[in-house]
Amino acid sequence: MKQLLIFKPLLYLLALVVFASCTKENIEEASATSQITVSLKSSNHSVGKMYIDIQDVQIRINENAHDSDAWMSLNTINQGAFNISDLNENTPLLLVDNFNVEGHYVYEIRLVLGYNNFVDINSVLHNLDIENSTPSNLVEMQLNSTRRYDMVIDIDLEKSVSYNADEDMMVLAPKLYTAIRQIEY
Repeated sequence: MKQLLIFKPLLYLLALVVFASCTKENIEEASATSQITVSLKSSNHSVGKMYIDIQDVQIRINENAHDSDAWMSLNTINQGAFNISDLNENTPLLLVDNFNVEGHYVYEIRLVLGYNNFVDINSVLHNLDIENSTPSNLVEMQLNSTRRYDMVIDIDLEKSVSYNADEDMMVLAPKLYTAIRQIEY
């Protein structure tokens, strides 16, 4: 019984420390963020199998795109070369999963691509020269706290690949469309 009397003040002290560590400011900071999920799908699959090398997904939170802090990385979880011809409404590729971000105004969203891009035409792989390694799409919206944003980037395969006869090469200039769904939580 005496052992219980010794531990009782320690339990009260522990409860006080735990309660004091969760201040109102910490709770408000946690609820002042938005969550972003980004998926990739493709449309117009007449080109053949196309593989693109995804390195990052970023949003522009500064009006001047050339400022050093203009772009924010969204912690891309699936990086590398993916057959995007297989991606559609029912089977998109998850790129960003519930990334917490402060309530910024977002001007653009972009894919940062690597150099391992190619198209399979009649079982022959053709390297795709990248016209723009960071294709982007205007978004122009305010991120509100306690909201979740599901962004689906749709790449139009037919409009994204062309043939440059002067240089005898296939060129990748991704044409992106972004759909955004806002969910309150």
